[in-house]
Amino acid sequence: MRKQNKRLAFVIIGLAGVSVAVWLVLTAFRHNLVFFYSPTQVFEGKAPSHGVFRLGGIVEKGSIKKDGLHTTFTLTDLRHSMVVHYTGILPDLFRQGQGVVVQGRRVGTTTFLASQVLAKHGANYMPPDVAAELKRSMAAKAKAALS
Repeated sequence: MRKQNKRLAFVIIGLAGVSVAVWLVLTAFRHNLVFFYSPTQVFEGKAPSHGVFRLGGIVEKGSIKKDGLHTTFTLTDLRHSMVVHYTGILPDLFRQGQGVVVQGRRVGTTTFLASQVLAKHGANYMPPDVAAELKRSMAAKAKAALS
C-alpha cells in the first residue's frame, strides 16, 4: 500500500471514529435532557404524555397529606393544578405556599408521579420559569376579573 493510501485510510478511520463519538454523545444528551413545564402547559398538551419532565409551581395551602414517606400535594400555577405523589424524604424548605419544582412523569391527566422534589435555600426563592409562569397566570386572572 502506498504512503498516500495509508494516510487516506487513516483519515477515513479517524473521521468515522469521531462521527461515532459525536453520535453517542448526542444520543446520551437527548435521553438525559429534562424539560420544564407548568401545570397549564401540561393541560394544554405541551408536555410529553410519556417520559420524564419537570413540573413547577406553588404548593397549594392545605393540600399536603403525608403517610410515612409517601407525600401527596397539589402544585398550581394559579390557573391549573396537578396532584403530585412523591415517596421519599422532602427537602427541609418544602412547605405550603412555597415554589417548588418536581421531576418525574405524568400519570393520567391530573396526576404527577415525582421522583425528585427540588427546592433551594432563600426565603424568597422562586425558580425563574415558575415565577414567569405565575406572573402570566396572575395577569390572565386579573384580565378575566376586569372583563
